[in-house]
Amino acid sequence: MTDSKQKAWKISPVMPGQIRIYIRRTLIYILMTLLALFFLFPIVFMLVSSLKDNDGQLMADMGSIYAFIPYGHISLQNYINVFHLVPFSLYMFNSVFIVVCIVSSGLIVNSLIAYALARMQFAGRDILLVCIVGLIVVPFEAIAIPLLLVVNQLPWIDGSTTWLDSYHVQILPFIADTFSIYLFYQFFIGISKDFEEAALVDGAGRVRMYWQVFVPLARRPVVSVAILQCITHIGDFLWPVLVTRGDTYRPLMVGLQVFFGEAPIRWGPIMAFASMVTIPMLVVFLLFQRWFLRSVASSGIKG
Repeated sequence: MTDSKQKAWKISPVMPGQIRIYIRRTLIYILMTLLALFFLFPIVFMLVSSLKDNDGQLMADMGSIYAFIPYGHISLQNYINVFHLVPFSLYMFNSVFIVVCIVSSGLIVNSLIAYALARMQFAGRDILLVCIVGLIVVPFEAIAIPLLLVVNQLPWIDGSTTWLDSYHVQILPFIADTFSIYLFYQFFIGISKDFEEAALVDGAGRVRMYWQVFVPLARRPVVSVAILQCITHIGDFLWPVLVTRGDTYRPLMVGLQVFFGEAPIRWGPIMAFASMVTIPMLVVFLLFQRWFLRSVASSGIKG
């Protein structure tokens, strides 16, 4: 038997297994592509519709492939009309300001609470941790009305007797977040005690140890919590619609609902409004998705 025949004899039993692997991978890629296209269809429809300055053309294309294909006269007039019809810039500023305050304050507060629970021993620590984990499953809708009654009676530093229709009523109740605390806790508890012991030997206190040792190590959960909080609160609707009374403090989602409720309904500007809300958040997530996925994987949270 020649060398070529011997090689063929050795390789041939492996080929059926390799073919099955290739087929399986191909089917997975096809399925993932179909799922991606399925979830992209609404976004593509929204973007294409926002570029059609004729609502009649938009409605006529609803039952055809042209709903997903830009053709004919492409215009940015719908985006211009949004700024003329509603104070979009004010809505955008309100949303960005509220989200930045919640995320920046929440990263400090939630990480400090998680650090205390993970690395310090004190009375009631385990009970507090159980309560935090239990509160994760409580939906906000269940506490929205009681929380509204509470904040309606709280005074503020300017002498007002209610928190309603303000920035702080949309910020302060959401700084402490149970899921963010748990995410930081899962990361902090997995850090080796050698770092902590070395810092103690160097004379570092708890605050210095938190800031100079644990925070630099927690880049992944910081990015993950920031993205989750940003996505959550940029889309807040229930709470802002309960506590705001006018355009001055309205965020984007409430502004979109107000715009949608005006007569006559103009679908082109509505699609443009929705596009200007959705696309920036999608871009932010795509830029930081690697950090986000690594953080969730390393935190020990499983589905």
